[in-house]
Amino acid sequence: MGDSRPNSAFHSDNIKGSNTDLLVGALDVQAASAGVRRLREWAHRGVAARPGERALDVGAGTGSETQALAAAVGPAGDALGVEPNPGVRSAAERRAAEVGSRARFVDGDALALPVGDADVDVVWCERVFQHLAEPEKAATEIARVLRPGGRVALLDTDWATTILHPGEADVVAVLTGGALTAAANPYAGRKLAGQLAAVGLEIDDIGSQALIQDHRKVSWPIIRMLGEGAVRRDLITEGQRDRLYADLTVAAEQSALHMSVTMFGVIARRPA
Repeated sequence: MGDSRPNSAFHSDNIKGSNTDLLVGALDVQAASAGVRRLREWAHRGVAARPGERALDVGAGTGSETQALAAAVGPAGDALGVEPNPGVRSAAERRAAEVGSRARFVDGDALALPVGDADVDVVWCERVFQHLAEPEKAATEIARVLRPGGRVALLDTDWATTILHPGEADVVAVLTGGALTAAANPYAGRKLAGQLAAVGLEIDDIGSQALIQDHRKVSWPIIRMLGEGAVRRDLITEGQRDRLYADLTVAAEQSALHMSVTMFGVIARRPA
């Protein structure tokens, strides 16, 4: 995996990986998102891991989906989570042990997966490609490790779908444009199907979910990060920033705030 930084409706991935507690907490908040839960449920139905199969979770994070895969493949199967962040990987191992899950976790990278050719039946890869400067290489690795008939669920965000309302159109455009600068591959979501098709995988299904923030509460750490950054770069004035903050505050008080970004998913398989 290129990075284990999470993404909620906006950039919770700006939490630095060196602070494991904050990172794990952000992953937990993100996992509780209704949109993420719905997209994950759709993706698990799509790959349909079966008893006795071998599953690989690329960028396992805290291991929730590795555990889900382990439950699906059962004691006769195997579920391996690849997670490069040692603190997050330790949290995943601890959580799996606490619930008696058979999920296992190892260090590794999306560009060089630690399994052999045609060695797994199911690959799960969620919010990894957006962090990769060369996501095509990760797609090649996924195709390499899948057995004939093997399935992959590839999920990722497209930061160009960021929406913020209300506010002056020009000011909002500057802030939402700033959301594109935090990821190495910010348009990841729209590219997933093409990247998997390019390495010879057959596309079974494509889905999406809007990840929507609470309409009654401004996510001030994220808004201020984007707003102050825009002021420092002379993209907006302090007065424009302050008016936007005031507009968002009033909107939240009236349950009229909207902040969202869309995550996409692709289900594909290696031809038998």
